[in-house]
Amino acid sequence: MEFLGLGVTFAVTVLGYLQARRFVRQRLRFVDAVQKPAAPLIAGGVAALAAIPVAWLLPAVGLGSALVFGLGVGLGTRHGATDVRRLPGA
Repeated sequence: MEFLGLGVTFAVTVLGYLQARRFVRQRLRFVDAVQKPAAPLIAGGVAALAAIPVAWLLPAVGLGSALVFGLGVGLGTRHGATDVRRLPGA
């Protein structure tokens, strides 16, 4: 059961990272607030808070999984903002 929880945590974290990075690059390209240092912290915190009820309902994952998911979303937001700054004409 622990391996199942670890696999689910890894998959959801990678998916959250990739989706956050893609969203920032495509949809938030012209939003200045995403370039502020607090943006990844806020995005990760909101994602972790949103994942806590889901993690509470599933027996294979726990609070740590929700926190790791929030970390993945925060890192995806940060790297997406970095990608936007590197675009030509930025």
